[in-house]
Amino acid sequence: MALLEVENLSGGYGPVNIINEIALQAHAGEIVTIAGTNGAGKSTLLRGILGLLPRVEGRIRLEGLDLSAQPTEDRITAGLACVPQVANVFGRLSVLENLHAAAGGRIGASDLARVLAAFPILAGRGKQLASTLSGGERQQLAFARALVRQPKIIVLDEPTAALAPALIDRVFERVRALPSLGVAVLMVEQRARQALAISDRGYILDQGRVVMQGRAADLLADGAMARLYLGESSAH
Repeated sequence: MALLEVENLSGGYGPVNIINEIALQAHAGEIVTIAGTNGAGKSTLLRGILGLLPRVEGRIRLEGLDLSAQPTEDRITAGLACVPQVANVFGRLSVLENLHAAAGGRIGASDLARVLAAFPILAGRGKQLASTLSGGERQQLAFARALVRQPKIIVLDEPTAALAPALIDRVFERVRALPSLGVAVLMVEQRARQALAISDRGYILDQGRVVMQGRAADLLADGAMARLYLGESSAH
């Protein structure tokens, strides 16, 4: 059984659908990338999975539990976590206060030790304001916040957006390490080739529909389709 299963998901913000009849799966320990051109509906799909889309139809199951009618907080409690593209930490709060907030009030000692072991650069910075962290450090704090509740799967919306080029490879390295912490990853990423290079499987969207899916390596190897939907190949 798939860890996350999405069936016939359609919806949008007004009368016209942005995503249409999307089906996808993510299994335990997998990294799955959703790719496609700008405006393909990638982030809208993530919002639909998280319960943040005002109008949606279809089924979303996590370990067989139907979350389709559940509010976002209940989906998080069930094991979904999200690192949004922007506003993913509270800048006016300290590192420790951010982790407390993510835990729903106060983080336990064992959970704090677990996330600091995963992101040691945050250790010793508990009182530092998140707004004073570097871009890469803030992204690590965002990941740590997502891991606080020990989720089953983390949804990442363009984790390298707005980062300096020197930090991008490091972020992908951290994403690749997430399954070793016991969590699957479902990721939308503008640098689709790099994302697929560290992924197990991928889905390519065009105009709100899945037009390709399969092993990430196979999608990258399909030169004509990759150029069409992923752009020209480059080092980064």
